[in-house]
Amino acid sequence: MSARKVKDNVEIYLSLLIGLVVITFSFLIPDIFWSSANFQSIASQMPVLGVLALAMAITMLTGGINLSIIATMNACGLVMAWVATHYPPSVGSMALVLLAGLAMAIVIGSVNGFLIAVVRVSPILATLGIMTLLNGINILISRGSAISNFPDYILAINSTNLLGIPVPLLVFLAVVAVIWVILEKSAFGRTIYLIGSNEQATHYSGINTRKTIVWVYILSSILCVVAALLMMSKLNSAKASYGESYLLVSILAAVLGGINPDGGFGKVFGMVMALILLQMLESGLNILGVSSYITMALWGGLLLAFIFLKGINLSRLFGR
Repeated sequence: MSARKVKDNVEIYLSLLIGLVVITFSFLIPDIFWSSANFQSIASQMPVLGVLALAMAITMLTGGINLSIIATMNACGLVMAWVATHYPPSVGSMALVLLAGLAMAIVIGSVNGFLIAVVRVSPILATLGIMTLLNGINILISRGSAISNFPDYILAINSTNLLGIPVPLLVFLAVVAVIWVILEKSAFGRTIYLIGSNEQATHYSGINTRKTIVWVYILSSILCVVAALLMMSKLNSAKASYGESYLLVSILAAVLGGINPDGGFGKVFGMVMALILLQMLESGLNILGVSSYITMALWGGLLLAFIFLKGINLSRLFGR
């Protein structure tokens, strides 16, 4: 078996890890782990992190990264929160809330894309700079306080179930489906993979790589609007400091799900499995009373072990 074959078996490794986690917690805490309350907790935590991980992943597929996803989410959330709390509830105000968030996301994504694709700034430096700028603006405008008490049309997102399934989870699954179609079934998605594999060769083949990269960062920012809405509905507030711990976890979920940090390789399904694994692991450890710091250390160890499994050349190991 070649190293390439191992790299293609991301889902198999994730399935084995998920099975190991399920067996372990089924033995340690069977009644609580398999309770409906535990699964509802997992279902309520996964959507925001999942959407942010997808926002991170699509930029990583081009060989880039977006360190500004949390700052973008909070900026869009604060703008939408201001509109929602200053206009009486109506269909028009609902539309205005969405348009305000989308407008903010498009501006941020365009700036990120312009810096990376046109000015040729390193994606790490460009998005780090935008993240720092947005964090400062978010705190300055909101004065570090939260905007709360949203109308029912925002709160209903988190409180509503359809056929027993929480709406936030359905929103996340819808986003997964859309991103899957974009990446797997569209010319735009194929171009993303080509850029991640070899941007220069893709450019010389006649594809406008700069335009594609700009749109990738705009799409990443639009996904942050979805995450902002889910966060607003869940917490009934928007604040400049929400979700700061999600940045590293979103990178972890993307890489653990098989996204190549150098670009050009990775599938949405693998990311979904990685998110399920991380949420089940976090939930089980929380039930056992394990410190969140130890949980983060375990996630880091899990990532290192997974990278080792993917990168090892089994043909050398077994002398084949």
